Amino acid sequence: MAKNANSATDLIYQLKITLRDSKPPIWRRVLVPAGFTLAKLHRVIQTAMGWTDSHLHQFKIDGQFYGVPSEEDWHEVLNERSYSLEKVAPCEKSKFLYEYDFGDSWEHVIVVEKILPFEAGKDYPLCIKGKRACPPEDVGGVWGYEEFLQAVNDPDNEEHESYLEWVEKDFHSEEFDMENINRQLRKWATKK
Repeated sequence: MAKNANSATDLIYQLKITLRDSKPPIWRRVLVPAGFTLAKLHRVIQTAMGWTDSHLHQFKIDGQFYGVPSEEDWHEVLNERSYSLEKVAPCEKSKFLYEYDFGDSWEHVIVVEKILPFEAGKDYPLCIKGKRACPPEDVGGVWGYEEFLQAVNDPDNEEHESYLEWVEKDFHSEEFDMENINRQLRKWATKK
């Protein structure tokens, strides 16, 4: 998709997304067009982190909530489709929260590390770095994940077999597959 040479949407945001309270930290560094709406950013976060988008989410930015408004909201929620990244986080070092799954309360701290020029020939969004695997859905938040890791890493733990059966595969907490993430991110690619 072609952009005007001097528009703000020619800018790329380098974001660091860190799962709050994860120890050791689980994080991703992504490059995202400044003009992406928060709705598109939500999809990028889901893909980059490895979530399945099967729960509610919201952004918390400067005391305001952004997401998919509902009559059941307890507070005002602005429509995430109406706000671009460049509007809600206009400068480097801007920081905000993204919460996924209100039951498990996976909070992600998002920091605008750099604002860069759009590089011709590159696909955006793009994951450029990250550490560790995403926790399984519905594991009970950060604290439930710690218990999960203890169980899957200890064959003598009474929960070991049931947790491995539950995730339906071997789980490797140190795995990070950037190539697979970028293959999935190409669905929302913007080229110049």
